Amino acid sequence: MTRESQIFDDDQAIFDLAVRVGEALTQRGWTLVTAESCTGGWVGQAITAVAGSSGWYERGFITYSNQSKCEMLGVQQTTLDQFGAVSPQTAQEMVIGALNRSHAQISLSITGIAGPDGGTATKPVGMVCFAWANKDGMVQQQTYHFKGDRQTIRYLAVETALRGILSLLDNAIAVG
Repeated sequence: MTRESQIFDDDQAIFDLAVRVGEALTQRGWTLVTAESCTGGWVGQAITAVAGSSGWYERGFITYSNQSKCEMLGVQQTTLDQFGAVSPQTAQEMVIGALNRSHAQISLSITGIAGPDGGTATKPVGMVCFAWANKDGMVQQQTYHFKGDRQTIRYLAVETALRGILSLLDNAIAVG
């Protein structure tokens, strides 16, 4: 398989997930807000590749720097100082901040170390923290340790984020 065909297959898989997210949000009558760090807006790009996504994608925040996490999402500097930008605590503050600074009913956040540099023994390259939340107060968090190069880690983060939204929507529909 050539790299070009691999990219197409990857793009199609992400696109298909984004379509499913849109269908689930439309069924629920909800809109989505995203807060991305290590993926740099890739989730937002995948979503807006779907025709009609303006009906279910409210907005996206790309908060790559710590300062932007604080200014745009309300992440507390004490959280960043104590736990770091790549932490479940920061992911949770990002997801809640995005929800509170939008009109959406559901949100996701991603913060991680895509590499090839920046990892440590306790936070290695490939560590990505996610959070998903909805206006009903449901919050889910997960930390993954992905393997691969920068592109692979970022791709897996986008895929995981979209799958997490689908899971949260399934849980919200089952409970709601």
